[in-house]
Amino acid sequence: MTIKISKKITGFSIVKPDGPAVEEVKQEAVMPESNVVQMHEKVERPEMLIGSTYKIKTPLSEHSLYVTINDIVLNHGTEHELRRPFEIFINSKNMDHFQWIVALTRIISAVFRKGGDVTFLSEELRSVFDPRGGYFKKGGKFMPSLVAEIGDAIESHLRMIGLLKDDGLDEHQQKLVDDKRKQLDESLKSTETAEASAFPGGAQLCLKCSTKAMIKMDGCMTCLSCGDSKCG
Repeated sequence: MTIKISKKITGFSIVKPDGPAVEEVKQEAVMPESNVVQMHEKVERPEMLIGSTYKIKTPLSEHSLYVTINDIVLNHGTEHELRRPFEIFINSKNMDHFQWIVALTRIISAVFRKGGDVTFLSEELRSVFDPRGGYFKKGGKFMPSLVAEIGDAIESHLRMIGLLKDDGLDEHQQKLVDDKRKQLDESLKSTETAEASAFPGGAQLCLKCSTKAMIKMDGCMTCLSCGDSKCG
């Protein structure tokens, strides 16, 4: 005989013919699903996104590039609130690089929306070298290509929203850099500097941080940006 059960089964027991129930199994409570929203391709684009725009001015073109990175805020108003990059746009009056810039923005935006660790993008882009040679941006930092400077802008944005942490200098390195800067400022008080830079005009390129900030102080080459010293 078939009996149709119309109600939800919450438990059952096994009954032997010669005795009472010997075992009872109750349905385990179902754990509530987590409400934490992670970044993935199914996350829909909101009507409004917050973002930042970075200006790139290179000696390769008379027109500047403007890199805009928009972010999506996940789990807004909760302890799990997280700001993640969602899309990127690059605009310029210069149309020479239009095709590959459009392709690059679409690929980067797709990687952003995929979720996971996207910090590798800045490192990959910064390692692209132009066969015609690179250039120094304002402040003395060397850029091997225009793509590398786009990667540098992305890295700056990731640091701003907290996805990349700035290690910085330790206490002793920072003290060394401050002392070297103080000595340099005192020695340059009576002279005029022609270059509008954060570092001396005669500074050399530091191979560690790619900044034109390596100077000779006390007979030792020392970088005023990262603290790297040839004397250890």
